[in-house]
Amino acid sequence: MREIVHLQIGQCGNQIGSKFWEVIGEEHGINSVGTYEGDTDLQLERVNVYFNEAHGGKYVPRALLVDLEPGTMDSVRGSRIGKLFRPDNFIHGSSGAGNNWAKGHYTEGAELVEQVVDRVRNEAESCDCMQGFQFVHSLGGGTGSGMGTLIINKIREEYPDRIMNSFSIMPSPKVSDTVVEPYNATLSIHQLIENTDETYCIDNEALYDIGNNTAIQEIFRRIGEQFSVMFRRKAFLHWYTGEGMDELEFTEAESNLNDLVSEYQQYQDATADLDWEPDEDIPEEEVPSSSAVTMQRTVEVKTETVTETTRQLDDM
Repeated sequence: MREIVHLQIGQCGNQIGSKFWEVIGEEHGINSVGTYEGDTDLQLERVNVYFNEAHGGKYVPRALLVDLEPGTMDSVRGSRIGKLFRPDNFIHGSSGAGNNWAKGHYTEGAELVEQVVDRVRNEAESCDCMQGFQFVHSLGGGTGSGMGTLIINKIREEYPDRIMNSFSIMPSPKVSDTVVEPYNATLSIHQLIENTDETYCIDNEALYDIGNNTAIQEIFRRIGEQFSVMFRRKAFLHWYTGEGMDELEFTEAESNLNDLVSEYQQYQDATADLDWEPDEDIPEEEVPSSSAVTMQRTVEVKTETVTETTRQLDDM
């Protein structure tokens, strides 16, 4: 079986991740305490992709729940599916990241990351044939963005041949509770480009129709423009450099994001039709030869659009 290890990080990541486990539990006929109550063998055919089978025939999510403050973990534990998860896989700090990417990546998150990696090892070792990892986190706050990308980096180093996927919630100007979201998002994108195989960008407000096209570049462009305005003025920069960050990392992240926007623009500009055929009425001698015809390939970039059922994602 090709098992997947799931990690949900930060308040937003844990809210969305908890809903994921509710849905997937229902699909496999597993109730809120891990007991199978389904009505067809088909439900258990691939249940081991996401669940471990424990003693007594119970099924436990192969999931780690991480945050830098205890409140989010308490909310999940007290929820309808709180007893579904392995208690050891609730990992939290005490002080939070304060919407600061550098705190999540370099200071507060760095103190907790080895504990997370140890639990990841335990889950990986229990797999017969692990396929890879999936992350759910937001890019606008401090924990999901800063600590989330730190965990991805650490796991990438230890498991370089496993698939690394992230479901990353992009900040929206209509749902914003912190002025430094452009910093946090740009610094995160810089890390995700280097260390994930696939990143599914999910707009927090589903403002743009980003299915089956390159419209995601508009979100990247908006974040990049906001980042540039703030960075030129060195606005709030001391929040990050005070945690040990080098200002050069901001410059590299901005450059990486601009390159990403340019790449999507190139895909969008490749619009020629590959299905061109000569008109049957044109005499054979008038039909241009294949060497005279410039054929451009249409490139279709697929991203995911998710319209969230809840908008109270305070981590954003």
